[in-house]
Amino acid sequence: MSLEAEHECPECGETQTFWKVAAMNLHLGKKTKWQCEECDYGFIEIDGISTAQPA
Repeated sequence: MSLEAEHECPECGETQTFWKVAAMNLHLGKKTKWQCEECDYGFIEIDGISTAQPA
């Protein structure tokens, strides 16, 4: 998995580059924290399930 990804940012209102700021393996799957390059909005993904708010 790369260190950056394109996602919709609800704070910026458009697609932005998000940077991986942390990752670890849990019993639920891989937990990854992402942070927007522009506004520092962040979300967490665990095994493909995201806490990101829809834009």
